[in-house]
Amino acid sequence: MTQSQHSQVAREALTDRIIDTKIRKDLTFEALAEGTGLSLAFVTAALLGQHPLPASAAKVVADKLELDEDGVRQLQTVPVRGSIPGGVPTDPTIYRFYEMILVYGTTLKALVHEKLGDGIISAINFKLDFQVVDDPEGGQRAIITLDGKYLPTKPF
Repeated sequence: MTQSQHSQVAREALTDRIIDTKIRKDLTFEALAEGTGLSLAFVTAALLGQHPLPASAAKVVADKLELDEDGVRQLQTVPVRGSIPGGVPTDPTIYRFYEMILVYGTTLKALVHEKLGDGIISAINFKLDFQVVDDPEGGQRAIITLDGKYLPTKPF
């Protein structure tokens, strides 16, 4: 049976344990996602408390992180999602994504409506991909793909 969290407290405590073990064992999110059959982005989000993992994936990850059966079960619960405490993020990396939406949010909205009609892009039927490529001008660039299903507004 699918279980659901009612607050972030338990999942935040589990995330703290996960990150502590990840650091202690010098693991990457990629290493943790290996063998789950799920994408790196999804597993990373789950380990940071934003998604439940299927039982088989939870077991694979829990074995690598030395989590007990309670940890395995908790990884499978539906968390309270999308909550960054304190309103506007203060972490510089997260803030840059927030800033991108502040700058380009109205552009994205206009283009969604112009090309697809009145509706939204789902964050449930959704895929996220993150790639690093060399910049021809030196350094590296991040390619972030947000792939969500369009859901039209339905008059009633």
